[in-house]
Formats: sequence, structure tokens, C-alpha cells
Amino acid sequence: MKKNFGAKPYTYPQPVFIIAAYGEDGVPDAMNAAWGGISESTEISMCLSPGHKTVKNILARKAFTVSMADASHVVECDYVGIVSGNEVPDKLEKAGFHTTRAEFVDAPMIDELPMTLECKLVSYDAESCRMVGEIVNVCADERILDENGKIAPMKLEPIVFDPVNNAYWKLGEKVGNAFKDGTKLK
Repeated sequence: MKKNFGAKPYTYPQPVFIIAAYGEDGVPDAMNAAWGGISESTEISMCLSPGHKTVKNILARKAFTVSMADASHVVECDYVGIVSGNEVPDKLEKAGFHTTRAEFVDAPMIDELPMTLECKLVSYDAESCRMVGEIVNVCADERILDENGKIAPMKLEPIVFDPVNNAYWKLGEKVGNAFKDGTKLK
């Protein structure tokens, strides 16, 4: 028998995104967000409320980065999500994060997080809180690449958000091959 929970934002896994942008003063800011994902082959969509300093910065600069939170930086990634840039303007510094200007957009990349999407703002609807960005580049630190030069999830160690228990989880082991294992049933 299944238990009903009603209408809740319960999906698994929910990626933990660290979204970063420069303020009008050039100071980098970042926030933690879990409600998002790929919405087109070169688009990412997220639900971000308009009161966030990072959202205001993105709207002003029309660019942002999205880094994958990883197991090595759970504390820092959670911190940038629970502290408002409106109240703590140097929260990236307090988290111990350092930034480098992205190569393809006017936004900061967090040096400690090894995988980043560089995005241009496509649209933002303050009523629904839906932000859409065009992914113009994906960059990854060489330390998370496999012998074929591809991103290795086990080296990246991305974390996911558990909305039911308010927890972060690290991805586990590979259990199958996409676009291949199902062919056994053809």
C-alpha cells in the first residue's frame, strides 16, 4: 500500500545548484537552489524568488553561473543557501570560496566547485519565480575527468537535496547503462 502526502515538491534526486552572479558593484554573490533542471538541450530552468540578492544581480547583469555542489563542500554550499547576500554581502568570502571570472559570460565561477555551467539569462518571471538560462559553456576541473576526458560522477561527487528529510546525499554507485539496458526487453 502507498501513503499519500498531498501536493509537495518531492522528487528524487534534486540537484544542489550554487548559482553565482556579480553585483552592480562587481562583488560576487552566490546562493544555493535545488528546484531546477535542464529544460532544453542548452537551457536550465530554476525556481528562484525575486527577493534574493543573487536574482537581482542576475537580472542586472543578464548572466550567471551554476556550479554543482559537491560532497567536499557541503558546509560551504549550505551556508550560501541559509545566509542572505542582502544581509551578508561578503558571504562567499565567509564561506571560504574564491572566484574567477567566467570565460564566456559576465559572472563568477567558484574555484572550489569543480563543475560549472556558464549561462546567459533568457527570461525571468517574478510571479512564477521561473528563471531560464541559456547554457553557453560547461567547464570542469581536470581532476574530475576520467581517462577519456569525460566528467566522472564518482570524482565529482555531486550532492542531491532530500526535500522530505531536509538532507543532502552523495550519489552512489552505477547501476545501469542508459539507452542500452532497456534494449534487453525489445
